[in-house]
Amino acid sequence: MADKQFKVAGMTCAACANAVEKASLKVPGVQEASVSLASDTLKVSVSDEFDEKKLIESIKKSGYELQQGDNMKSIVLEIDGMTCAACSAAVEKALKSLNGVASAQVSLSDDSARMTYEPELVRLAQMKEAVKEAGYEARLKADDSQDKQRYSRRREISSYKKRFIVSAVFAIPLLFVAMAPMMGVPFPVVFSPHMSPLNYAFLQLVLTIPILLAGRDFYLKGIPRLFRGSPNMDTLVGLGTGAAVVYGVFATIQILRGYPEYAMDLYYEVAGVLIALILLGKLFENISRGRTSEAIRKLLDLSPKTALVKRGNDFIELPADEVEVGDLVLVKAGMSVPVDGRVVSGKSSVNQAMITGESLPVDVEEGSRVVGGTVNEASPMEVEATAVGSQTALAMIIRLVEEAQASRAPIARIADVFSGYFVHFVLAVAGVTFLSWMLLGYGTLFSTTMTIAVLVIACPCALGLATPMAIMVGTGRGAENGILFKNAESLEITHKVKTVVLDKTGTVTVGKPGLTDLIPVNGFNQEQLLSYAGALALQSSHPLDRAIVEVLKDRSSVNVEQYQVDAGKGISGIVHGKGVRMGNTRLVKTDDARIIEQLAELNRSGKTALLLQVEDEVAGIIALADTIKESSRNAVKDLMNMGIDVYLLTGDNEKVARAVGDKLGIKNIVSDVLPEDKISLIKKLRSEGRIVAMVGDGINDSPALAEADVGMAIGSGTDVAVESSDIVLMRSDLADVVKSIRLSRATLRNIKQNLFWAFFYNTLGIPIAAGVFYTTLGLRLNPMIAGAAMAFSSVSVVLNALRLRKARI
Repeated sequence: MADKQFKVAGMTCAACANAVEKASLKVPGVQEASVSLASDTLKVSVSDEFDEKKLIESIKKSGYELQQGDNMKSIVLEIDGMTCAACSAAVEKALKSLNGVASAQVSLSDDSARMTYEPELVRLAQMKEAVKEAGYEARLKADDSQDKQRYSRRREISSYKKRFIVSAVFAIPLLFVAMAPMMGVPFPVVFSPHMSPLNYAFLQLVLTIPILLAGRDFYLKGIPRLFRGSPNMDTLVGLGTGAAVVYGVFATIQILRGYPEYAMDLYYEVAGVLIALILLGKLFENISRGRTSEAIRKLLDLSPKTALVKRGNDFIELPADEVEVGDLVLVKAGMSVPVDGRVVSGKSSVNQAMITGESLPVDVEEGSRVVGGTVNEASPMEVEATAVGSQTALAMIIRLVEEAQASRAPIARIADVFSGYFVHFVLAVAGVTFLSWMLLGYGTLFSTTMTIAVLVIACPCALGLATPMAIMVGTGRGAENGILFKNAESLEITHKVKTVVLDKTGTVTVGKPGLTDLIPVNGFNQEQLLSYAGALALQSSHPLDRAIVEVLKDRSSVNVEQYQVDAGKGISGIVHGKGVRMGNTRLVKTDDARIIEQLAELNRSGKTALLLQVEDEVAGIIALADTIKESSRNAVKDLMNMGIDVYLLTGDNEKVARAVGDKLGIKNIVSDVLPEDKISLIKKLRSEGRIVAMVGDGINDSPALAEADVGMAIGSGTDVAVESSDIVLMRSDLADVVKSIRLSRATLRNIKQNLFWAFFYNTLGIPIAAGVFYTTLGLRLNPMIAGAAMAFSSVSVVLNALRLRKARI
């Protein structure tokens, strides 16, 4: 079974999402379907018999449009040298003549050429050459293939803005015309409802028509969905405002027939003002929804559009997505690294802040790994591409965030079930409302007013947006801090975690030995000790020796004669004419009680102690250990302050484990464990009713990560560990475990607030609009007020979700 994701156009509320899901599940080969209203995406799990064309047709029949992806690329070229229409025609002809160019549109007004092409058939260099042969110069302006969603959102916002302005321009005078006679405001006799009722009615009708055109989607798309069996919010608005207009036309006809009293009950202003208010609400909602994807936009902006790739002896500029694995890329100071790779030449400092959240630049040199999207801050360097396109770390981050934002949290299921029947329920309530007031003898006008209020106050949008908006902002906020939630379910369940199991090596500790103690004896000093030890260590590749080399100021190799390795004991050689040995007590023997006691003390604290001997005399003790990360202590303390039990899990012996645990204040320590023992511990803790999070980085941690309720993989860990996890911590920092739990708690709190508001609003608003309290309290709702409430209810949910961007984690 494979997963596919598509963009869906035309959805406006939860009922729309429900209709798209149902239409998808009717297609042969579609096993599961999930729609995210917040990101306008459809995710389907499909079998081999799946046919994409049938899915497109099914979605189209339900009244929506599925946007297909393709392998074409879009770029914009800046063209220099064009002066007239003949120039632009020549450039366009030259570009269109290239095999692989699907379309080329040259604009003289902004000196640009918008290209759609197939990168397998034609490259940027060929396009530039074709333009040059035509007598002009071309350079890449931007690769806008990743900006389609942003452009689509901007276009939608622009459309709603224009339609709102049109509706407002006519709704304001319409409201004035309707209300002025009732308020005693002086009014021209020619349009007076008392003196010229027909003119008065026609004036309102003329002002209403442009508003109806601005809100035409409510009628052309909303009402037809009623007959397809998938009504949505637009259907309710279309029926409500449509009823007001129909009544207004009926009243106008009655005036024509000689009944001037109908001039005081035209109802055109109800439809006009309602449409203007609802369009304003949709404008605000789309602006706010655009802000929820801010994290994705920031990540996309990190991707450099071009790269300087070595071709022959020169570096030429190519679109970044044309770089292949193995290509050599030149990254100048101040430029972003275009691909994941390995430094083959040069030394520099790389700012990884936007990828990992790490504030300080990282030094890189020949052999160092660099990640695409990070910024080279110091010197030029050549990088060999090891991962490109969709395989880079940045692409993985973007993919994980998009998938998490498009996924559905378990808490959303209640709202999904409710919203699936909500519009049908509202239509039924509206029908009952109209019939009830008619039977009670309140007349057509009163009954219609109450019915319109019911139709326009109901807001399925608030229900549909309550969860996905918070999920979008929450996962985006996590990505900005180097915390990648793989799906909405992991974001939700993390807030319940009461037990965190920490793997020691590479998670709590650095994962490699570091020099911790230099203890000279017998008249030697630390400088001499390090000099002799460093000379021997430079000849070795053993991890303990590498740790000694790391602290050397001068790493130039010293001539060591008769260098020898004694496996399991240590190393020896002649340094500066003196015999030097470095190793354990099997290689360097001593009967000095003071030295023996110091060795025992170091071993008790979990350190590896080596003796250094110069000629026949012990010169000192060198202690090494897998050092605890600076952030681990505070992170463990914060977890405990949050009421979370912390376990330390390691394959090391109890002595080493206890030493690390004591430094961190962890009492629950499990040592000498094999990978299968880690799974057993997780199962045991879960059987006690605990929600367990496992934090690890190695291949041997992956089974336990998969077994835990929440698996958190350290970003520096293995691919297997990352694949087995629910959350990826890019910074390899335990502080992010604390942040992920805090972020989950804040997100769930936000979702509950949104759901409460959505349910409370509809539960209270619909009965009031239906007039349930009218006979007892005289309480009724003007349709215009009902429309305003509906328009801003969904906006309030989105704005509340946006507060997560400022939440303290």
